[in-house]
Amino acid sequence: MPDSPPLPETCLPTWDIAELPDPRSLGARTWASFIGPGIVMMGIQIGGGEWLLGPEITARYGGGLMWIATIAIVLQVFYNMECARYALYCGEPVMTGFMRKWPGPRLWLTVIMFLSLSALIPGLSTNAAATLAAIWLDHPPGAEDRWLVMTIAYFCLLGVALPVLVGGKIYNVLQAVMTAKVAVVLGFCLLIGVAFVSPSHWWNVLSGFAKFGNVPIKADGRDVVANVFTHFWYTGSWPLVELGNIAVLGAFAGYAGGGGLANSTYSNYCRDKGWGMGRQVGAIASAVGGRNITLSHVGKVFLISPESLDRWRGWWNYILTDQLIVWMPGCFMGMALPALLSLQFAPYSEFYNNPQKIDWAQAMITADGIRHAPQFGTGIGNVLWIVTLLVGLTVLLPSQMSIVEDFSRRWTDIIWSASPHAREKMRDDQVKYIYYTLLFTYVLWTLVAQYLFSTYGTPKLMTLIIANMNNLAIGLTAFQLLWINVTLLPLELRPRWHHRAGLVVCGIFYLGLAGLVFMTKQWPILMEFLQRYPKYWPF
Repeated sequence: MPDSPPLPETCLPTWDIAELPDPRSLGARTWASFIGPGIVMMGIQIGGGEWLLGPEITARYGGGLMWIATIAIVLQVFYNMECARYALYCGEPVMTGFMRKWPGPRLWLTVIMFLSLSALIPGLSTNAAATLAAIWLDHPPGAEDRWLVMTIAYFCLLGVALPVLVGGKIYNVLQAVMTAKVAVVLGFCLLIGVAFVSPSHWWNVLSGFAKFGNVPIKADGRDVVANVFTHFWYTGSWPLVELGNIAVLGAFAGYAGGGGLANSTYSNYCRDKGWGMGRQVGAIASAVGGRNITLSHVGKVFLISPESLDRWRGWWNYILTDQLIVWMPGCFMGMALPALLSLQFAPYSEFYNNPQKIDWAQAMITADGIRHAPQFGTGIGNVLWIVTLLVGLTVLLPSQMSIVEDFSRRWTDIIWSASPHAREKMRDDQVKYIYYTLLFTYVLWTLVAQYLFSTYGTPKLMTLIIANMNNLAIGLTAFQLLWINVTLLPLELRPRWHHRAGLVVCGIFYLGLAGLVFMTKQWPILMEFLQRYPKYWPF
């Protein structure tokens, strides 16, 4: 066999060489051990878009805009698979791959910090606190209950950091929590949906995933949808798109599936699960029970041979199964089922058409609607009100935990591999010291951010800012991910043309959404500011 080509020179130390492990064959007997990163990602991503923005979107447009979620989820499949491709080859998360590219870690640290700003806003814990306040008050909180919500939110932020202290590998805790969350949330929504949601609403939502080209417009002062292709066919002109709600629609796309840098963490989970070369690298250990778990500073790659390529195809089948059979269908269910409930019950809530009250009651519109639905008596309605609020907490608190963990994990991996001091001074079993230092620092910061946004903003504002910043993050990193996979990986492992096309379209889609929201919402504000204060204009 001819010698393998030399490994590429990068801005980090060269990978070590090791053998690609054999994957276990996929089958009914190995299914339990196989399920992992897809379930974790699904549990993380059943959160803001589905539970918070779903009621507002369906209140205005029914299921007519669910096609946006279809595009978002399908494009994220391409993104996730390319994250996994890099991790399978070298056992490193993609953020470390970004550090390897020219001009080096200093620039990419700055870029990733900017793209991570949305993670510094604790939006989900604030909505969870509002839900707990609703249970305490026996009604959705309003602006007058701001301080109660803030106080509860502080305890929520401290509480969500506790589970990652135990479990051996931190990943094991995430897998257990997110599996339970998926079962509870989707099980509850499916039960209520089958028993109480009308067939017309089922058709409205499910068909909405295929209604490509529907856009929001104003008709007789009402928010409705029109299909751009049908409108052009019959009138010869394009419909006038209503851009007033573009930030909400951008946020809806940003939360559909995953969005933002959270998707890149799929590569971390593949490594910690021990898939591909991740088995040769290690994982981040928890504070309790992780004494014998280590993590290499630098990834390990395998040499190309017929045997290793055969093993590679086995691992790649893991990724295809995880994404196409577990993650993608789960995300569609996660979008559809909460939308069904909000479409059926949200109109019975007093907050349904009250934008000012929605600012504080966004997480409990469906629960309030179920409580007042005429098909339930007072007793059953009150019970379902509490149960639905508890399910909402099951949605929001684990997702906030995952954001805390994801931020700490991302920067731990970056520092662990990119910092010369960490590589030279810290042993392979000491990565948890970096992780928990970042974790507790991050929690302290979120307490500050919680105060600022709760004092000068609302939970809904936090949700919109986070989601639209996520669009920018996933759009930019899609192109960066393509860059590392077509330059750092061997020719035999590089993405094929359709995977490359999927990443390009992903980048264009999310950057286009981010640009549209910016031009519609932020650009006019910026221009007004510069007209008032021309000395800040650089030209």
